Amino acid sequence: MAVDMNMNILVVDDYKTMLRILRNLLRQLNFTNIDDATDGSMALDKLRQAEFGLVISDWNMEPMTGIQLLREVRGDEKLKSLPFIMITAESKSENVIAAKEAGVSNYIVKPFNAETLKSKMVSVLGDF
Repeated sequence: MAVDMNMNILVVDDYKTMLRILRNLLRQLNFTNIDDATDGSMALDKLRQAEFGLVISDWNMEPMTGIQLLREVRGDEKLKSLPFIMITAESKSENVIAAKEAGVSNYIVKPFNAETLKSKMVSVLGDF
């Protein structure tokens, strides 16, 4: 199945610079419909109001963390199968395990580049 390059992607990070970096990387990969949210609860509102094909979320955010957002998404009947990639600066195995148990689709440790992002997206969405 071909990946819809026009799908909406939601990028969630409380750090504006990171949102800009992710937006630029996704544009390099030819994705153009990119929305963002600066915390988990804003992201949840957007996810419930529009159709998204992928969520890329930071782990460390306040007041709702990325893992809490992931749990909310997986617990929502309408959103539970949505591909979800978690980004974190922490490579601690307990975080990876917690994210996997919560149903994360894939995991990226900072710093990363467009190639890493693409390979994680391909593993979740298929080739594009």
